[in-house]
Amino acid sequence: MSAPPARPASAAAVVAEAGLPDGGQLRILRVDDSRAADVLHVVHAAFAARPPVEPPAAALSDTVQSIAGKLAGGFGVLGEVDGRPAAALIVAQDGDLATITRVAAHPDYQHRGIANALVACAMDLLAAHGTRLLAVGVRTEFPALGRWWRRHGFEPVGQRPPLELLRRTLPVMVEAPTADAMRDLGDRLAGLLRAGDVIIATGDLGAGKTTLTQGIGTGLGVAGRVISPTFVLSRVHPSITGGPALVHVDAYRLGSFDELEDLDLEASLADSVTLVEWGGGIAEGLADDRLEIDIRRGLDPTDETRQVFLAGIGPRWADGRLEELR
Repeated sequence: MSAPPARPASAAAVVAEAGLPDGGQLRILRVDDSRAADVLHVVHAAFAARPPVEPPAAALSDTVQSIAGKLAGGFGVLGEVDGRPAAALIVAQDGDLATITRVAAHPDYQHRGIANALVACAMDLLAAHGTRLLAVGVRTEFPALGRWWRRHGFEPVGQRPPLELLRRTLPVMVEAPTADAMRDLGDRLAGLLRAGDVIIATGDLGAGKTTLTQGIGTGLGVAGRVISPTFVLSRVHPSITGGPALVHVDAYRLGSFDELEDLDLEASLADSVTLVEWGGGIAEGLADDRLEIDIRRGLDPTDETRQVFLAGIGPRWADGRLEELR
């Protein structure tokens, strides 16, 4: 089943734009019920291409009207490749809990990371709204889909046959309009930290990872000027207040966790706060309980505001304390 012809850009809000590795331009939009037909097209194509199950997927019975009703009660995220609908999902909200449904990638555009990008954008939108929890239901006949959601931080919370129910805590989003605001955020974050904490900070070059770390160093009361440790890979800033030291690591030039282990960080993990810049995909093995921070710019290149997403992983961060940073 082929995708429909390209259509003019709609008035829907553009959330993200990126070039795909294998060609094509991806644009991700937050949409309302005015794009119900496009969402339905993707949903029907994707669910029809799956192996048949009993009872059949409810998505196969969707109509433009039913999709419009779901969108009117929440919102949709639509991915377009070169102007053609390629992937979609629908979000329903109920207080602190949001639920994703109808996650679909058109067969012509599968295995290109588009669904992954849509889920990430949906989580960003919900985090910016202050939503705390996100849930999804997965057909038990498709265990690979369950594993996919687990890789995105979702954990099983029960069964509602024929679905397995999964849920995760969403990141806390804080805006930092200036470098001073970024340092202040780090200073306030330091008040939540303790010895043994591991922080993984990601973001583009110049996004503000080191600026945030400077604020953390101030809040922890450590010695020495906090600067990027690019050339030495790791710097230790001892406490001058009796608290934990700050171990500041730059993993930009490291290609694997094995190379990170060569820095012998485990010797100081228990007694220090360890922050790894450029650590995404490399440093997760340091601790099951960790704080992942992703710093992003908006689409407007003239706007210096940064969006800081703080995701607590594991029981250490399950108490919701990060909410204090909003």
